[in-house]
Amino acid sequence: MFIGEYQHSIDSKGRIIIPSKFREALGYKFILTKGLDNCLFIYPMDEWDNLEKKLKQLPLASKDARAFVRHFFSGAVECEVDKQGRITIPQNLRDHAKVDKEVITIGVSSRVEIWDKEEWAKYNEDSDLSYDHIAEKMAELGI
Repeated sequence: MFIGEYQHSIDSKGRIIIPSKFREALGYKFILTKGLDNCLFIYPMDEWDNLEKKLKQLPLASKDARAFVRHFFSGAVECEVDKQGRITIPQNLRDHAKVDKEVITIGVSSRVEIWDKEEWAKYNEDSDLSYDHIAEKMAELGI
């Protein structure tokens, strides 16, 4: 399980450090792809395989399903951590997440998310996403 929030810088070659607490659970190879809400998702290979199986079950006749699968898989890259604990984020993914200088890496249960520091701050300032508001919505769902 991935939990926590970590701040790092991105270097001129588009590399970021993967927090050491995440590296062991991610394994030797993992998948980096376009995420939702202007971030990037990182999945360990077993989680990626599970997600891929679910996405294969989506109806091919559904335009929205096809669009989501295309978006999700077209941005996916297999990553390996280098000796310094870094990965290189391809330019198309940096553009998607607006990642420029400072990044926030967060653990979200079965995946890791990478956010531009300013985008993460904006996301957290959204009044509809306040912790209290979200808690109320979760209560409506029985959680």
